[in-house]
Amino acid sequence: MEAVNQRAKELLEKGEIKAVLGYAKGTGHVRRPHFARKAGQVDQLVLDAACLQNLAVYVTKHEVKKLGKVAVIALPATQRAILQLMAERQLRDGELVILAVDGEAVKELDSAAALEEHLALKAQGLDAKDKALLAELDAMSREQRWVYWQNELSRCMKCYACRNSCPMCYCGTCTMDCNRPQWVPVASHGIGNLEYHAVRTMHLAGRCVECGECGRACPVGIPVHLLTFAAEESIHEQFGQRAGAKAKLDYALSTFKTDDKESFIR
Repeated sequence: MEAVNQRAKELLEKGEIKAVLGYAKGTGHVRRPHFARKAGQVDQLVLDAACLQNLAVYVTKHEVKKLGKVAVIALPATQRAILQLMAERQLRDGELVILAVDGEAVKELDSAAALEEHLALKAQGLDAKDKALLAELDAMSREQRWVYWQNELSRCMKCYACRNSCPMCYCGTCTMDCNRPQWVPVASHGIGNLEYHAVRTMHLAGRCVECGECGRACPVGIPVHLLTFAAEESIHEQFGQRAGAKAKLDYALSTFKTDDKESFIR
């Protein structure tokens, strides 16, 4: 962390960036996002196992973009999200300084090509806990999975914490907020909750970088990240693609190829 802080201070003091986005101590063991806009504020930054939030969710915000060039202390999930945002043309080369942190190593990157090359050397995969949960769901019958998700989603309050915490949910106006016409019921009830989460999952299929932030953000503990993880793993299995791996977008659900498999249609 000392090397990261030192470089962040240098960038701020030279005026090359306007702020550094990283983590600071929150309540108890929680880590919160922190924008250091002066060199003296960099000392508040921390980096440890409790730093989990995907900071890429902030870099497309108008309030952040208007600051000017920003440096981001980026763990692997944040790196993948930034590359996916670049592929989707939400960020341009040179807009960010990416301080890519992998264990003890730190690498400074500022382009999609450099980020792609860096990530190509890093293995991506789900952790053991999520793999086990997905395996349990996969082993269920279709009827059992239906009951499982009905029970889980019945607790949804429609607070949209999952949406708001996701770096890939960057639309200025979300379908969920439209009332003329109203595509998805606003009320928190069985059908409305199911439609919301189904639509969100399909919007993220092939775009989810599997950071798990949506599941961590849920205030009632619904494992909503398993929905997007399952969709993402299916995209990888069927089309060989992983979100957040390429600087050029080749989106599975918007690209037609005559030799595409159709085994997913059942």
